[in-house]
Amino acid sequence: MSQTSRIEWTEATWNPTVGCTKISSGCKHCYAEAMAVRLRAMGTPGYENGFKLTILPDRLDEPLRRRKPTTYFVNSMPDLFHKSHIPAWGGCPSKNPSCS
Repeated sequence: MSQTSRIEWTEATWNPTVGCTKISSGCKHCYAEAMAVRLRAMGTPGYENGFKLTILPDRLDEPLRRRKPTTYFVNSMPDLFHKSHIPAWGGCPSKNPSCS
Protein backbone atom coordinates (compact mmCIF):
# COMPACT_ATOMS: atom_id res chain seq x y z
CA MET A 1 0.00 0.00 0.00
CA SER A 2 1.17 3.48 -0.73
CA GLN A 3 1.51 5.34 2.55
CA THR A 4 0.94 8.65 0.80
CA SER A 5 -0.53 9.68 -2.52
CA ARG A 6 -0.03 12.63 -4.82
CA ILE A 7 -3.69 12.28 -5.86
CA GLU A 8 -5.36 15.38 -4.40
CA TRP A 9 -8.59 13.72 -3.21
CA THR A 10 -7.05 10.77 -1.36
CA GLU A 11 -4.38 10.11 1.24
CA ALA A 12 -3.27 6.60 0.23
CA THR A 13 -3.88 3.91 -2.36
CA TRP A 14 -4.66 0.27 -1.56
CA ASN A 15 -4.39 -2.43 -4.22
CA PRO A 16 -4.97 -5.89 -2.72
CA THR A 17 -5.30 -7.18 -6.28
CA VAL A 18 -3.47 -6.41 -9.50
CA GLY A 19 -4.47 -6.90 -13.11
CA CYS A 20 -7.51 -7.41 -15.21
CA THR A 21 -8.83 -9.22 -18.26
CA LYS A 22 -9.26 -7.20 -21.43
CA ILE A 23 -12.90 -7.35 -22.46
CA SER A 24 -13.33 -4.56 -25.00
CA SER A 25 -11.54 -2.29 -27.43
CA GLY A 26 -11.59 0.35 -24.67
CA CYS A 27 -8.96 -1.73 -22.87
CA LYS A 28 -6.42 -1.23 -25.66
CA HIS A 29 -4.83 1.83 -24.03
CA CYS A 30 -5.26 0.92 -20.35
CA TYR A 31 -3.27 3.23 -18.05
CA ALA A 32 -3.16 0.58 -15.31
CA GLU A 33 -1.58 -2.01 -17.60
CA ALA A 34 1.09 0.46 -18.74
CA MET A 35 1.76 1.41 -15.12
CA ALA A 36 1.98 -2.26 -14.05
CA VAL A 37 4.61 -2.91 -16.74
CA ARG A 38 6.61 0.05 -15.43
CA LEU A 39 6.23 -1.02 -11.78
CA ARG A 40 7.33 -4.56 -12.65
CA ALA A 41 10.45 -3.20 -14.37
CA MET A 42 11.21 -1.15 -11.25
CA GLY A 43 10.91 -4.28 -9.07
CA THR A 44 7.89 -2.99 -7.14
CA PRO A 45 6.49 -5.74 -4.87
CA GLY A 46 3.15 -7.11 -6.09
CA TYR A 47 3.86 -6.53 -9.78
CA GLU A 48 6.07 -9.57 -10.39
CA ASN A 49 3.35 -10.89 -12.73
CA GLY A 50 2.97 -7.57 -14.52
CA PHE A 51 -0.72 -7.04 -15.29
CA LYS A 52 -1.71 -10.70 -14.97
CA LEU A 53 -4.72 -11.00 -12.67
CA THR A 54 -3.25 -11.55 -9.19
CA ILE A 55 -4.70 -11.48 -5.67
CA LEU A 56 -2.20 -10.31 -3.05
CA PRO A 57 -3.47 -11.83 0.24
CA ASP A 58 -0.75 -10.17 2.32
CA ARG A 59 -2.24 -6.78 1.41
CA LEU A 60 -5.83 -7.53 2.44
CA ASP A 61 -5.47 -6.33 6.03
CA GLU A 62 -3.23 -3.32 5.38
CA PRO A 63 -5.92 -0.70 6.18
CA LEU A 64 -6.63 -2.47 9.48
CA ARG A 65 -3.02 -1.96 10.53
CA ARG A 66 -3.24 1.80 9.97
CA ARG A 67 -3.80 3.69 13.24
CA LYS A 68 -4.77 7.02 11.68
CA PRO A 69 -8.12 7.45 9.87
CA THR A 70 -7.26 7.50 6.17
CA THR A 71 -9.05 8.18 2.90
CA TYR A 72 -8.11 5.37 0.48
CA PHE A 73 -8.28 5.06 -3.28
CA VAL A 74 -9.16 1.35 -3.37
CA ASN A 75 -8.03 -0.73 -6.34
CA SER A 76 -6.59 1.91 -8.60
CA MET A 77 -4.84 -0.80 -10.62
CA PRO A 78 -7.15 -3.86 -10.87
CA ASP A 79 -10.75 -4.83 -11.44
CA LEU A 80 -12.31 -5.29 -7.99
CA PHE A 81 -15.38 -7.01 -9.45
CA HIS A 82 -13.55 -9.49 -11.69
CA LYS A 83 -15.31 -12.86 -11.48
CA SER A 84 -12.06 -14.60 -10.47
CA HIS A 85 -11.87 -12.48 -7.32
CA ILE A 86 -15.30 -13.31 -5.96
CA PRO A 87 -14.31 -16.62 -4.27
CA ALA A 88 -11.22 -14.98 -2.75
CA TRP A 89 -13.30 -12.21 -1.20
CA GLY A 90 -15.69 -14.78 0.21
CA GLY A 91 -18.43 -13.50 -2.04
CA CYS A 92 -19.19 -10.27 -3.82
CA PRO A 93 -17.60 -7.30 -1.99
CA SER A 94 -20.69 -5.19 -2.65
CA LYS A 95 -24.23 -5.53 -3.90
CA ASN A 96 -23.02 -4.79 -7.43
CA PRO A 97 -24.99 -7.15 -9.73
CA SER A 98 -22.09 -7.33 -12.21
CA CYS A 99 -20.10 -9.56 -9.88
CA SER A 100 -22.75 -12.12 -9.03
